[in-house]
Amino acid sequence: MTFDYSITFACFNSVAYTRACVESFVKVGTPLDRLVVVDNGSTDDTRQYLSTLDLGGRIYNKDNLACGVAWNQGILHQQAEWTVVMNNDLIVSPQWIEKLIQTAISNNLKVISPARIDGPLDYDFDVFSRESSDKMGSTLRLATQHAVCVCIHKSVFLEVGFFRATPRLLGFEDAIFFNELKLADVKRAICGSVWLHHFGSVTQKEMKKKLGQSEKDDLLKVNDRQLLQQSWLERKISRFSRKRQESAWRANELKAHGMTLIGERSAQGFIWH
Repeated sequence: MTFDYSITFACFNSVAYTRACVESFVKVGTPLDRLVVVDNGSTDDTRQYLSTLDLGGRIYNKDNLACGVAWNQGILHQQAEWTVVMNNDLIVSPQWIEKLIQTAISNNLKVISPARIDGPLDYDFDVFSRESSDKMGSTLRLATQHAVCVCIHKSVFLEVGFFRATPRLLGFEDAIFFNELKLADVKRAICGSVWLHHFGSVTQKEMKKKLGQSEKDDLLKVNDRQLLQQSWLERKISRFSRKRQESAWRANELKAHGMTLIGERSAQGFIWH
């Protein structure tokens, strides 16, 4: 089955990770003319590398306009029924986009994220992703998603809107958008039918470096309770509910499969979240 989709990511320096991501697309046969890359003012060889690719679109911002603006630019440049908004520090697996969209359609979802492993790529991801998809292909974490990679149906943009285009938010745009999805009761999930490897917030690390911050610093100190228009009690209840739900997902998935949909690579083993 052929799907109407587009893929976009923003980048800021870290050309080696962008190259690895694109090469993983080529390896599994994801057409590059479906990919729109938005460069947020890179000062390394990113733009030189992008100029060598037959992409669906290249957008060069003069300044770092942060993720919200860049994601919207990518989404609107090549409008499709489904749009994948993702990080540039990812490695994809075979048929990842087709299986992601098919899983969404089969489960009446409008937003879907793949399972993932964070950390160093010191294991055989090809074998791991194939075996994990076979083992957890029918597993879903409902009413959630993650910003590392999220596939969104066009109807969501018409109902909820796009990402908050405020450069000073510096990475908090996804939390605001996901909160809007929750308030609108948009059907969404993380699925086990597709797995990605995620090296780990490379763009944010580059932005912190540019700002003279350490990797442990927050890019932006915000009162997220006020930004999400929540009372103190609502925020407290929300955090408690989220942690309880995450614990339940972890326990159930470990019991059923011996692994979970969100893993971390550490000391040549896996930590399951």
